[in-house]
Amino acid sequence: MSQFVKAKLIAQGGGSNIEFMFNPTELSFSRKMNLNSSGGARTDDGVPKISFGSPDPYSITLGGLMFDTYETGENVLDKHIENFRQAVEFLDSKERPPMYIFTWGKQEYLRCFVQSLSYKLTMFLPDGTPVRATVDITLQEIGETSGSGNTGTPSRGSSSR
Repeated sequence: MSQFVKAKLIAQGGGSNIEFMFNPTELSFSRKMNLNSSGGARTDDGVPKISFGSPDPYSITLGGLMFDTYETGENVLDKHIENFRQAVEFLDSKERPPMYIFTWGKQEYLRCFVQSLSYKLTMFLPDGTPVRATVDITLQEIGETSGSGNTGTPSRGSSSR
């Protein structure tokens, strides 16, 4: 039997690593191809003529990530959610948010930043301390600064299921 490995965001050049308490149940990839329309130009059939622009970067949406500190009584905001909140802020020394590599086991999916974050506090102790949260994040792909490697995202011409 293989060892249980948690998904994580590994910080690159600043920021803190973020380890998920429970692994995601699915990874939702998306990418959009941009089109350039030629104003009023049309084909003989009346369909607008287009040319293909560049593709947008990949994004991965992770929804329903649960964090729970009920058994220890710790504040879930301080223990887990604060790292996500820092991921959507600029680093002190740079004019950009932290960069990460999203990895799970041996698979490195993409080099990214956290494009969006939303979270819900769903359980509280009698004194009001939040002890359970559900997090939704969208990761946006960014280019490599040096070197190359497989990002784990589908490549041009590859088939996917």
